[in-house]
Amino acid sequence: MDQSVARYFKGDRVIWIILMLLSLLSLLIVYSATGALAYREHSGNTMYYLVRQIFSIGAGIGVIVLMINIIPVKMYSMLANLLLYGSIALLLLTLALKFAGLIKGTGRTIPLGPLSFQPAEVAKIALIMFTAKVLSKKQKTSKDLKVAFFKIISFTAVVCGIVLLSNFSTSALIFVTIITMMFVGRIPIRYMLLVFAAGVGLVVLIYFTADLLPEKIGRIHTIKGRIERFIHGDPNSETGVTQADYAKLAIYSGGILGKGPGQSDVSNYMAAAYNDFIFAIIIEEYGLIFGVGVIFLYLILFFRGIIIVRRSKRTFPAFMVIGLTVVLVYQAMINIGVSSGALPVTGQPLPWISLGGTSLLFTSIAFGCILSVSHLNQVDQAEQEQPVQVNIPDEDEEMKTK
Repeated sequence: MDQSVARYFKGDRVIWIILMLLSLLSLLIVYSATGALAYREHSGNTMYYLVRQIFSIGAGIGVIVLMINIIPVKMYSMLANLLLYGSIALLLLTLALKFAGLIKGTGRTIPLGPLSFQPAEVAKIALIMFTAKVLSKKQKTSKDLKVAFFKIISFTAVVCGIVLLSNFSTSALIFVTIITMMFVGRIPIRYMLLVFAAGVGLVVLIYFTADLLPEKIGRIHTIKGRIERFIHGDPNSETGVTQADYAKLAIYSGGILGKGPGQSDVSNYMAAAYNDFIFAIIIEEYGLIFGVGVIFLYLILFFRGIIIVRRSKRTFPAFMVIGLTVVLVYQAMINIGVSSGALPVTGQPLPWISLGGTSLLFTSIAFGCILSVSHLNQVDQAEQEQPVQVNIPDEDEEMKTK
């Protein structure tokens, strides 16, 4: 890469390599997995979604470069509260539009012409930044940690409660991420155990009371249905093949070495082959060994995040990197777990690989924050390693002075 261009790609080089490898895989697999969608939506123009993904990834990389080179890390701490309040307002707006019948479908998105926008993605990053800010300021005494816990858990309950009505998996993802951040932030274990128990209790309550609630209250019945299908099996499998069955078939037919690039058959029958079940298509075409390699890339990302945290000399950037790294890795593991049948079916895209949209945009923002902190660490280290210059007065000058 030319030096004039490379100087803009600052931060951890390993993470940049991971991004480039995931980008290449994304273009290959999205082009293959969107064939049937292209015939349904764009008269068989299979290049449409490839071009769209190239544009989305290019825009995402542009956002990352812009964040690293222009936006100082301290700005995220300054904006954390405002972003959180704004994201809650957007979530409430989306909920109001859903109940008013102005938004169709699951009620997760606000339509903006040809584009769609998911406020939950804003809330996810905003809450992580807010949590990082609170934890960074409340570390001195046990009283500080107690105040931090109640402040964080109050806003987490609000955000997760609103998101839960339209997207259970994202709500759970945010909840577990914040719990992880508080664990690293030395919040007493007894507090987090109580919260975790409350979360499990809420899921149990939803399961046993869903039939008593009206259909209009969010996706409560969908949550119960997915839990039942995971435990007892999907009755639809007896009359037809479900998406989960197709995913298992793709993994089985891919075997160890896969069928080869563009040779997927299962993607022609799956409605979410390019998104929620894209990992199954990766294994079908490239094999189990390649699939393990993809998992390994996310694990490398996790360990590079730990290295960035350990090198950070400031508490807010360290906590922010913990939250953003964890949420990306958790999301990847959920997608992989759903594709392989280890987790109940839910809608979480594979970060930086699934077909682009709001999720890819905010994934790029997460990577931008992580790489910005990495670059800040490099600047701090360079300044620390600079030799201290001591001005020794010239002997002749001293004689003249005397």
